[in-house]
Amino acid sequence: MIVANRDKIQKLAENLADMDDIKGRSLWTDARKRFLKNKAATASVVALLLIVLISFIGPFFAVWTNQQIDWDILGSAAELGAPNFVNGHYFGVDDSGRDLFSRVLQGTRISLMVGVIGAGIAVIVGTLYGATAGYVGGRTDQIMMRIVDILMSIPYMFVIILLLVVFGKSISMLFVGIGLLSWLDMSRIVRGQTLSLKNKEFVEAAQATGVSDFKIITRHIIPNLLGIVAVYATLLVPAMILTESFISFLGLGVQEPQTSWGALINQGAGTIQYGTEWQLLIPLMFFVVTLFSFFFIGDGLRDALDPKDR
Repeated sequence: MIVANRDKIQKLAENLADMDDIKGRSLWTDARKRFLKNKAATASVVALLLIVLISFIGPFFAVWTNQQIDWDILGSAAELGAPNFVNGHYFGVDDSGRDLFSRVLQGTRISLMVGVIGAGIAVIVGTLYGATAGYVGGRTDQIMMRIVDILMSIPYMFVIILLLVVFGKSISMLFVGIGLLSWLDMSRIVRGQTLSLKNKEFVEAAQATGVSDFKIITRHIIPNLLGIVAVYATLLVPAMILTESFISFLGLGVQEPQTSWGALINQGAGTIQYGTEWQLLIPLMFFVVTLFSFFFIGDGLRDALDPKDR
């Protein structure tokens, strides 16, 4: 009996010694490990990084510029404009004899820029607006959210098209139109989460020590919302790209000599009956892969940051 108790005490002492070597894991470390276990999300990150890398380093390997016309192919049979590594048209040419490889890369950069900047505007404005409304509460909260309700009743696409028609078709006006109302959903989500956080102990402790409301919102409330904000931001980017592509498909978005995925898909759809399916399928492939990548990354972040799914 004494020997057995001694062995148990010795084993307990060894376990206590081993506990000193155990390092705690933060929320973000645990979330990163859970995210990396999601094969679809990690594959989407790799695919998205490859698309971004190709769009920026691809022009250095292009034989033709995005505006250079191959007069030898222009006006010839349609099959002569198909993808061909011999003449340097890796993705073929469009209906104007311009190199589709260079134009797809330019469209990728512009579409991603519109998606990322539009989503960034929505996240920043929506997060600050929603956190302020939820934290302050009372009549201020009611007035701010009624403003959101009024703006949400306005047709989103109608506002963008109206701005482009009245003030001109330009990328800067496209940013303004997309970012003008895209933050409304984010503000409602953040406001709801803020209502559940503002009565927590760490917020009350900050109030008791005399921390200003602005610092409480920016240093205590918003950092605790980064998980849901990050997830929603990854879903906003493809939404912004879809909006820009639809507007460009209508001919109201990015104008020549610049291009985007929507404009390229519009051009490809208009000439597909002549046997030039590559003009539609190649930009459409970039478009679809990017959208699916963002959606899978958003799902992976949601699962990784969900405290209930442990």
